[in-house]
Amino acid sequence: MTIINSPLPESDRETAGAALQATLVDLLDLSLMAKQAHWNLYGPRFRSVHAQLDEVAAVARDYADTVAERAAALGVSPDGRAVTVAGTSGVPALPPGWTKDGDAVDALVRALSEVIGRVRERIEETGPADAVSQDLLIGLTAELEKQSWMFQAENRV
Repeated sequence: MTIINSPLPESDRETAGAALQATLVDLLDLSLMAKQAHWNLYGPRFRSVHAQLDEVAAVARDYADTVAERAAALGVSPDGRAVTVAGTSGVPALPPGWTKDGDAVDALVRALSEVIGRVRERIEETGPADAVSQDLLIGLTAELEKQSWMFQAENRV
């Protein structure tokens, strides 16, 4: 059931909604992972990696809000509950405890790569269904790829 009328036909709404929901979950988990690493970071590159982790968390949170609002505009109820994120995210888990700067960078490179791959698949899925959602995912991918580049460059010390 939806209380918001979608401008899309039902099958297109379902396709776009599924892609947006999966992206929302990945972004929320990515933001939490970045903050977890941020809080537990140590090592000689602490300052630069610490700041980069905050940047990733902010990007992920900002886009999560935009993605959730796009879903709502299509009549799809976004689900960002912790239980949903924990059960459906495709972001690789960060080990608990203190995280050495190089290990944090490696973890973010892996996580960003995974999320980018998943979002790129969703770009293909949403193209025929909803160009607006596809455009949102394209913009998100550009930003995630920028963050990935920065972490990869950081790790080439």
